[in-house]
Amino acid sequence: MTGNEFRFFLSCDINLPVTFRIERLEGILPALKSRNSALTDSNTEERRPELYVECALYIDGAPFGLPMRTRLESTGPSYCWNELITLSTKYRDLTANSQLALTVWDVSCGKHEGLIGGATIHLFNVKKQLKTGKHKLRLWLGKEADGSICTTTPGKVPKEERGELERLEKLVNKYERGQIQRVDWLDRLAFKAMDKIKEHESARNGDSHLYVVVDFCSFEHRVVFQESGANFLIPSPIASTNELVTVWDPEVGKINPSEHKQLKLARSLTRGIIDRDLKPSSTERKSIQRILKYPPTRTLSGDERQLLWKFRFSLMSEKRALTKFLRCVEWSDVQEAKQAIELMGRWETIDVCDALELLSPVFESEEVRAYAVSVLERADDEELQCYLLQLVQALRFERSDKSRLSHFLVQRSLRNIELASFLRWYVAVELHDPAYAKRFYCTYEILEENMMKLSNGDGDGFKLWQSLVRQTELTAQLCSIMRDVRNVRGGTQKKIEKLRHLLSGLLSELTYFEEPIRSPLAPVVLITGIIPSESSIFRSALHPLRLAFRTASGGSCKIIFKKGDDLRQDQLVIQMVSLMDRLLKLENLDLHLTPYRVLATGSDEGMLEFIPSKSLAQILSEHRSITSYLQKFHPDEDGPFGITATCLETFIKSCAGYSVITYILGIGDRHLDNLLLTDDGRLFHVDFGFILGRDPKPFPPPMKLCKEMVEAMGKAESQYYTRFKSYCCEAYNILRKSSNLILNLFHLMAGSNIPDIASDPEKGILKLQEKFRLDLDDEECIHFFQDLINESVSALFPQMVETIHRWAQYWR
Repeated sequence: MTGNEFRFFLSCDINLPVTFRIERLEGILPALKSRNSALTDSNTEERRPELYVECALYIDGAPFGLPMRTRLESTGPSYCWNELITLSTKYRDLTANSQLALTVWDVSCGKHEGLIGGATIHLFNVKKQLKTGKHKLRLWLGKEADGSICTTTPGKVPKEERGELERLEKLVNKYERGQIQRVDWLDRLAFKAMDKIKEHESARNGDSHLYVVVDFCSFEHRVVFQESGANFLIPSPIASTNELVTVWDPEVGKINPSEHKQLKLARSLTRGIIDRDLKPSSTERKSIQRILKYPPTRTLSGDERQLLWKFRFSLMSEKRALTKFLRCVEWSDVQEAKQAIELMGRWETIDVCDALELLSPVFESEEVRAYAVSVLERADDEELQCYLLQLVQALRFERSDKSRLSHFLVQRSLRNIELASFLRWYVAVELHDPAYAKRFYCTYEILEENMMKLSNGDGDGFKLWQSLVRQTELTAQLCSIMRDVRNVRGGTQKKIEKLRHLLSGLLSELTYFEEPIRSPLAPVVLITGIIPSESSIFRSALHPLRLAFRTASGGSCKIIFKKGDDLRQDQLVIQMVSLMDRLLKLENLDLHLTPYRVLATGSDEGMLEFIPSKSLAQILSEHRSITSYLQKFHPDEDGPFGITATCLETFIKSCAGYSVITYILGIGDRHLDNLLLTDDGRLFHVDFGFILGRDPKPFPPPMKLCKEMVEAMGKAESQYYTRFKSYCCEAYNILRKSSNLILNLFHLMAGSNIPDIASDPEKGILKLQEKFRLDLDDEECIHFFQDLINESVSALFPQMVETIHRWAQYWR
């Protein structure tokens, strides 16, 4: 919903009973006079108040329906009922002058009930919107709640008496209704400050007032008052006053009939003969070129759609124009849709990147989606593997379970065991999604059925399928090992001993497999068993396993197995790093990135490739500087800073590559423990729990470039730092050229269960689009990115947070 839209429900359409919650009583009860004068003072002191709240609805000043009562509450102060009250009256029966009258009674006074006080609240505000959320009503002591139109017991604190506390409580109400953004660290500070203000106000004013807190239920959109049968509100005072009156138009958002008719005439099939020979003027051509440069996330305006439709015949030789043309088609019109599909078949063949856009949820036509698949068939296996994760997610947007896309993915997988293995895992992980489990299971069955029928040089299909199924059996055994290891009392060393004992004892079949298993991370590699002596456990809350596997070729490979962590977000980020590495290398720019392999084997488990390296925190602790660490492995007296030129160049390039990628993807929570460095100078990032601009730290810099990294380049004045900035700008401009591809891939993930995308897909994709600065040309982008780097280097505040994080790690 854009900032200019106001979506609402009409009260006359809500056929639900009026519901609210009586929460608590705040303040100190006044000393009630006993009705029996013979009672002694001591007896009076021992008496504990027993309170209940009577709730009555008044419509236009008259009681409506039966009053409701809460249960008795005697455990106070404060007296907390937290009781849901449902009235017999429905929201559609309310009028603009509906009021709720709340009276608090004490039944501990013997036969006669003691009146504490009452308060009244209007259910609609001055804008005729239904009140929602929590409201704190001041009780009029010794008075029953008065439901007349000009009530004598208004629960609202008079304006002249409102102070800072009332202002803050209003903001808290907005915060609880989700109208104020939540920032955990800032919220905690704000609530602490508010508690102090409450104490100060209480000490200054005393506890002379009692308040009852009531919580009205909320709806998806605001509820606006309207009487049944009325088309709009007729504001009575409009003729006698100069006030601005708001009228809710029920036709807002609907199609304008006259505009729709004009559009139909302009697009009538009889105009096809005229449109066929139309050529755009120079002004129109400029407008069309501007539209074609729009990112795939941008919605076309009515005029823009009309312009593309008008010149559709002259645009058929422009392959970039097809996706934009298909966006301006009125697919509900059968004849128009038929003409669009005919033109699509004659259009200049689009690129694979644009075909991905046609598989997004925007395009529902089966013919359009089938055309997109036909374009994908031109991609080679290496390129297809780059997009496989998103293509599996695109199955959610298909019209049927056995779609053209699912058959295409299966057929290509039968020709490449690596594609088959990853397709099987990507689909298997989605079987836990109740909304789409049937669809993914259908694709899984098609893959299994077709692979079992195979007969080729790799052996029969049954054995091939079993080699993939054994991957699942292996992960199940690793999960069992992790449970046993976690249950071991003692430090990490005792857990490591238990792990090795299990691998060489009870679970010795894992030391040497009966038959080789295809590695889930690299299916072309056959693993034959685990080496217990080289396997270990990381010192972490989840105790991830570091396992060394024997390979059929006589070597070994190390993987990390995690249980209790959702790796699907890490998997997506690493896929993007791998794709961006490929895009940069196609432009002859190798930035020595390390796209280590990640595979989520479940919603809370998965594998990662182990890269021998050390965190920057550990390096700085042991060697005091990055330069000293690199000197140890690549010394050169004649080289820069006593390091070989090749090693320093590798370090600078990898720093540049990850600086750009983490900026574009909005990677958050960067600290010296998730920045790793190999002994040949390759820097890389791990742990991607926060993406697309989310960050648990306050005021994060645009990119993670710490002081120690700049010092290793010879500080900000050196030629090596200048070279670093040059690589950054070059990489940024190369990746900007592929912005549509990256945006399309993220759009296909919109329906996934990845936390930082699922929370708000539209917002996340727009944040990603902003990072590409598509409004600037290449030269302007160089200046923009250099300013970003300078801003990040000069940001001293993150260094303080880094120190705090290191303390936290030390005391963990």
